[in-house]
Amino acid sequence: MTDHHSPHPPHGSDSSGSSGSSGSSGTEAGLRDRWHDTLVAARAGAAGPDPLPYAENLLARWAEPQRRYHTTAHLSTVLDRVDTLAGHADDVHAVRLAAWFHDAVYRPDRSENEERSAALAERALPEAGVPDAVTEEVARLVRLTVTHDPADGDRNGEVLCDADLAILAGGPQEYGAYAAQVREEYGFVPDEAFRAGRAAVLRQLRDLPRLFRTPYGAAEWEARARHNLATELELLASSGTG
Repeated sequence: MTDHHSPHPPHGSDSSGSSGSSGSSGTEAGLRDRWHDTLVAARAGAAGPDPLPYAENLLARWAEPQRRYHTTAHLSTVLDRVDTLAGHADDVHAVRLAAWFHDAVYRPDRSENEERSAALAERALPEAGVPDAVTEEVARLVRLTVTHDPADGDRNGEVLCDADLAILAGGPQEYGAYAAQVREEYGFVPDEAFRAGRAAVLRQLRDLPRLFRTPYGAAEWEARARHNLATELELLASSGTG
């Protein structure tokens, strides 16, 4: 997520970004149940292998030590936001699967995270019993998180992108924790370079005609997100001159 509409800055040698701690065992148990229900629904009655090993593989990826924002806590939050927006989606099961995979491969010093995450979905989902058409849609949605810029009428893309960017509309403490966690993920980047990269990404987001494409996102998240972006840009500018 370098020069695209990602809420994270360009990364040292290449590029990309996840959430606080890896989550409690209770959270992970709930996520396993959610994965099971989503995978079974996406199979549309077809047989398939035990969902649990796939959940364990994904949860292990989301708990990798290089993650500070893109953790199981972020995954859980995105799934919650998808639930909020579910009525807008054409295929909410595909959107939920895409949420599971959208940062499954995550290295903050690399730029191909989304592509590798999509490729992982393309390998895992057919083996897990998901129809080809749903797998293709999941992979398309994961790749869409490079830009967070769905085409008009792409209702599945609008739901996933709005859910992923909803953190931008967090309250002061939530947004502050998010910004700090992103900085931790890019701890290998010197302060001046980080400020420049982060500010560039925030300006790209600020300059979009709309951050949120769903009716709910536009009504509930747009104004606060724009306030947060402006505030962080001011803080970055002042810390760079102070």
